[in-house]
Amino acid sequence: MNFRTGIGIDFHRFGEGRKLILGGVEIDYPLGLIGHSDADCLIHAIVDSILGAMGLGDIGTYFPDTEARYKDADSKEFLCKALDLLIERDYKVENIDSIVICEKPKIMPYTQKMKEKLSEILNINPSQIGIKATTTEQMGFIGRKEGIACLAVCLLSKNICKSYEEE
Repeated sequence: MNFRTGIGIDFHRFGEGRKLILGGVEIDYPLGLIGHSDADCLIHAIVDSILGAMGLGDIGTYFPDTEARYKDADSKEFLCKALDLLIERDYKVENIDSIVICEKPKIMPYTQKMKEKLSEILNINPSQIGIKATTTEQMGFIGRKEGIACLAVCLLSKNICKSYEEE
């Protein structure tokens, strides 16, 4: 087996008139995240971790915020594209671990639904996805409840014997 790890991080500020979407799940909160797409901070971090593990750049390489076609785009589409790139290279996701960093809203009531949504897209078991939440103890922009940060790490595997099996 050939293993690769990747790390991704993303930040978005809160704003009015937007839905709060994290991990493909709508969160009940009066503010949403501001961004060119739907600003799903968790999926953006996961996509960056996957792309980074494969040495393929970052989310902006494939989905630049300068392109109108990505305006208000569903970030699950970005994750599907990252998965397509994995499959093309004979890799699969072994696991993803992530942290959502915010003071509000409380994330834990939504984590199981997020894991289920992400596992459907990535074709893995929800037990292969970790989603944790923490605060900054009221420090910085997150502590002032101005936004959210997410960090994700992934482990990918490639069966290097597959090429020999096909010959």
